[in-house]
Amino acid sequence: MAARRPSNARDQRARVQQERARLHAARQDLHAGSVRRRVRDNTIAVVAGAVIVIGAIVSQVVHAEATAPAPSPSPTISPTDAPSPAPTPVPTATETPAG
Repeated sequence: MAARRPSNARDQRARVQQERARLHAARQDLHAGSVRRRVRDNTIAVVAGAVIVIGAIVSQVVHAEATAPAPSPSPTISPTDAPSPAPTPVPTATETPAG
């Protein structure tokens, strides 16, 4: 029968420490990937938003220039030399004695 190797507490601690280090490195890689993804997504969103705003402004300018209405003359009141008629006086109420 083969002799069993006695379980060494030091070996077990070393294995646990290696596993913790492996998990820690995996979490750090996951976090770094998440940060890169968020930065990429934010950059794409800002660029897309800027393109939309610039496109809307350009569209409005082109539309305003292409469909600019021709100025129509507005009616003006020409001054006349004739005097305006005098307003008629408004009758005032007078008190009459009731008798």
